[in-house]
Amino acid sequence: MQDGNMSPLSADTSSAAPLDTGDRRASPEAEVVSTHVLVGEEQVQKLRELSRRTRIAQSEYLREAVEDLLAKYGRNGGEP
Repeated sequence: MQDGNMSPLSADTSSAAPLDTGDRRASPEAEVVSTHVLVGEEQVQKLRELSRRTRIAQSEYLREAVEDLLAKYGRNGGEP
C-alpha cells in the first residue's frame, strides 16, 4: 500500500527527471496556483521518460495539455 502523503510523481525518482516546483510562470502577469491530480502509473512513467529525454519539465507538458483541453472544449467550458 502506498503512503497517503506520497505523490505518484514522487515515487522512485532515482532515474527520473527532477520534478518541477512550479516556480516558473507562463507569463509575467499570470498567477500560478498549485493543484493536485491523480494520474495512472503508466502515464506517469511515460511523462517522466518524455521529460527526461527532452529535458522539458513535466509541469510544462502538463500546462500545455491543460491549454490544449481548454482550446478543444472552449475556455468557457462550453461545447467545442
